[in-house]
Amino acid sequence: MSAMPAQEMTGELPDPPEFSAQSEPNFVSISDILEYKALPEYNEPDWVTSKYVDAGALPPVAERLPKEPLVYKAANMPDGIGVYGDTMRHVIGGRPEGWNYIGGQSQGWGGIDIGLSECLTRTGPLFMVKADELEPMPNLAKSWEWSEDGKELTMHLIEGAKWSDGDPFDSEDVMFYWEDNVQDPNVSAVPSGTGTPERFGTGTKLEAIDAYTIKWTFEESFPTQYLYAMAYDSFCPGPSHILKPEHPKYSDNSYEQYKNAFPPEYLNIPVMGAWVPVEYRPDDIIVMRRNPYYWKVDEQGNQLPYLNEMHYRLSTWADRDVQAVAGSGDFSNLEQAESYVEALRRSADDSAPARLQFGARTIGYALRMNMSGNGWGEPDAREQAVRELNRNLDFRKAVTMAVDRQRLGESLVRGPFTAIYPGGLYAGTTYYDKDSTVYYPYNMDAANELLDGLGLMDTDGNGVRNFPADTAGGADVEITLLANTDYATDTNLAEGVIAMMEPLGLRVIANFQTGTARDDMAQSGQFDWTVERQGSEMVAVVQNTTMLAPTGPRTHPFHKAGSDGTLDLLPFEQELTDIVNAFISTSDNAERAELMKQYQQIFTENVYSVGLTQYPGALIINKRFANIPAGAPIFMFNWAEDNIIRERVYVPEDQQGDYELHPETLPGAPGSDGPA
Repeated sequence: MSAMPAQEMTGELPDPPEFSAQSEPNFVSISDILEYKALPEYNEPDWVTSKYVDAGALPPVAERLPKEPLVYKAANMPDGIGVYGDTMRHVIGGRPEGWNYIGGQSQGWGGIDIGLSECLTRTGPLFMVKADELEPMPNLAKSWEWSEDGKELTMHLIEGAKWSDGDPFDSEDVMFYWEDNVQDPNVSAVPSGTGTPERFGTGTKLEAIDAYTIKWTFEESFPTQYLYAMAYDSFCPGPSHILKPEHPKYSDNSYEQYKNAFPPEYLNIPVMGAWVPVEYRPDDIIVMRRNPYYWKVDEQGNQLPYLNEMHYRLSTWADRDVQAVAGSGDFSNLEQAESYVEALRRSADDSAPARLQFGARTIGYALRMNMSGNGWGEPDAREQAVRELNRNLDFRKAVTMAVDRQRLGESLVRGPFTAIYPGGLYAGTTYYDKDSTVYYPYNMDAANELLDGLGLMDTDGNGVRNFPADTAGGADVEITLLANTDYATDTNLAEGVIAMMEPLGLRVIANFQTGTARDDMAQSGQFDWTVERQGSEMVAVVQNTTMLAPTGPRTHPFHKAGSDGTLDLLPFEQELTDIVNAFISTSDNAERAELMKQYQQIFTENVYSVGLTQYPGALIINKRFANIPAGAPIFMFNWAEDNIIRERVYVPEDQQGDYELHPETLPGAPGSDGPA
């Protein structure tokens, strides 16, 4: 049976409902936000000086700072120079595996990793940078310059900065991350697709020139896109003086032993971030204290951060919203649509402790199919048969037409929140083009006809279609659907998909896993389908760009190479890959816009993933906190924990609460029990 003509299946994509953001950013230049320079004098909390410096336990603050610290400019701080003290109380649903992030351990999400990791560049605050000046901000790399042919990039690291235990930060840390983690295929990256060589270009080389200079060599000319890949969460070096002795190259450890060498019970892991983990109580709390060697200051020379302590209460993601609205928590990325109506109602009261601000629709969910037919994940006969279906365009069209997106969105929340999302780039973002978006509307008759044409018939009369007799023994078409139980939205959408596939004659079986287990299965290819919230590549495009297509054997979330290292790309996937590589290779904005139109058309026409729903998120933060930038989105280039620049957030003295669990203490020695 021949396939139905495409024009008979496509339809007009409805515009998203009107839903205006409540706050717009104040757009500035990067030079308005920060600079690197030495200041005449430096300050710190009085108790640090009296209890540690005067006692000889810590060098003076000027000796702990780099030669030229990163200086935040007061004019860009919404409320100006801050004061020391207080705590930001987070509630998170994740659980930490440990502190070896570069070795593949999840640190619990919810801002923990952002609080203790620093990367070569930084992108979270770019939501407030003028569009015509958009480029990654300097961070651990304070400056860089290109060679004349654009194939070499020389980066200058901050000079004289130190890890939180006082050990110098230098190019040795950078090269250990690159050579023994990124380049080592036995080291798993967290999350999937990040920290892999392909993120920085095929054939890219990195070398250390001296302790504070590194040089990149690329095969392309001026691939400025890779500067975004050097930000969170792709190039955040770990403390080589602690991690290196545990690496299999330098020890008798296995890779699994290396990955797990620093469990959450290991406290005071050295960090370059503003706070250090000093207490961990399983299923209760993680406490982080200020880093006495943090290398950023304000214009008056006050060493940051202003906040002394960070709490991460280990609960659920839904509880995070409840506690933030109630005032028992201080911060939440309101991202589970089921909570919106109640959160809006409670925050509308003038006496509410928290303020709530919606942004653009930058949260999107998709049904992603395992597109690897090459053995990734070591599939059995049934799984391989499902993958062959996944790689068939008529099958993907049938699945997308069996999804009633309107009903799916309304099942999460009623009102002008959710929008019909066919897949690909999000409506309302910079590179989105509606005319390039192919939409297959809900049409069960057409969907069933397509599956009939593939020879998938119910041969045993049990209501479930069967594979042809020569495929998987003619068994029922059973498909496992992976989803994250840490988020109610993920499981609710997955359950909706399962129900909508039943009239299509497909038996979809839930495989619901907690976050870390789900991540492990997704990264190792052990899934047929997965429902998941997509990353920043679908929002910003310039962030995580290489993940938009299988640009390398390990870059893409649902199509990776098999054990032989080769990719089995379908023709349209090769087209997408070529487009993404062309996008990376040009800095011409008009050319980039045209390339993304082509990308969107090929992606949606071929149903590379089945879009489910798209909606806005809201930042909830306790009203006592100052220096929260206007228009900070909960998710764009990064999550709001990075976007709001937490190290310069403070609480006015007359509003500070008695929340610190370890007042007037600093982190102890690596591996020691609790703060000093």
